[in-house]
Amino acid sequence: MNAIITITGRTYPTPLFLPVFERNNPYITAPVLRDDFGVRGIITNGFLLYRDRSLREALAGPESRMNVKQLYGFDGLVMTDSGAYQALGGQVYVKNTKIIRFQQDIGADVISPFDHITPPRDNWKVANRKLNDTLKNIEQGLKIADRAILAGVQQGGRYLDLRERSVRALVELGVSYVALGSLVPFFGRNHHIRFAGQVIRQARAIVPPEIPIHLYGAGDPVELPFYAALGCDIFDSSSFVHFARGGWYMTPYGASQTPEALAEYECPCPYCAAHGARVWADERLMALHNLWTIMHVMRCITDLRASGGLDDYLDAVLDKHMRWFPASQLKPSWEEI
Repeated sequence: MNAIITITGRTYPTPLFLPVFERNNPYITAPVLRDDFGVRGIITNGFLLYRDRSLREALAGPESRMNVKQLYGFDGLVMTDSGAYQALGGQVYVKNTKIIRFQQDIGADVISPFDHITPPRDNWKVANRKLNDTLKNIEQGLKIADRAILAGVQQGGRYLDLRERSVRALVELGVSYVALGSLVPFFGRNHHIRFAGQVIRQARAIVPPEIPIHLYGAGDPVELPFYAALGCDIFDSSSFVHFARGGWYMTPYGASQTPEALAEYECPCPYCAAHGARVWADERLMALHNLWTIMHVMRCITDLRASGGLDDYLDAVLDKHMRWFPASQLKPSWEEI
């Protein structure tokens, strides 16, 4: 089992799921994440904190009064990102060095360089340029980050040769944390996991076993065990909210917008036990149910990794999932990895 060991010496065993959390979350507070769901770590947008001048001064100004953990009321692992996603929609006016310093100044445990997100539409030449630029930012960041772990972010878009070169370069740079970037566009409702699975398997064969691998944006409970079996240790997502907003009710065997499709499933979560069918009509309750389901699956992964029973669990998931959703690509794409 891998673990994240922070600069302050705290150890967080993996596998680990980091819910995306922002200030004034309408669904849930950070203490509730910890106390009611057993969440040991969160990921939050460091760039949005930086962009808010009053927060920037409160967290990292010369008279700063608090750190990010105090701001959220959460004393577990905190990971921050750099604004790379916001850059897809326009110019982000902050330098790589400045956002790295800000993230560690506010007390985050794991911080992110400004990586260059590479969507599937990018051709090889563009993907290669973004990969090189990302590596330069990581190399620059490693010289700065002395109070937080800097994530080594893999890029390479849809090209396995570039992704292999990226992760080999990260290992050579001496990163202690590898994150696989720009794979969210390859996740889909039809669960075609071949490319993401190939990227994970390739990276795990290169990255030393003691270094954890984080799959950015993975948060579908039916897919998480397969990614874990391939060698991923850490996941993050706001999927529990986004699914709920679309009326998608998560189970360990697949999500549905209609109760009839899940007629044989009896959910053991406290929200379904207390509210029954009302969960389907209440966006907040469904988000809470969805997060409970993700955390339940993560506990199963932890136990099954330790006992050696993960392969049998995957077989059981595939059997039920394909009966419920016969058009799904989960089983055929899994068999192609």
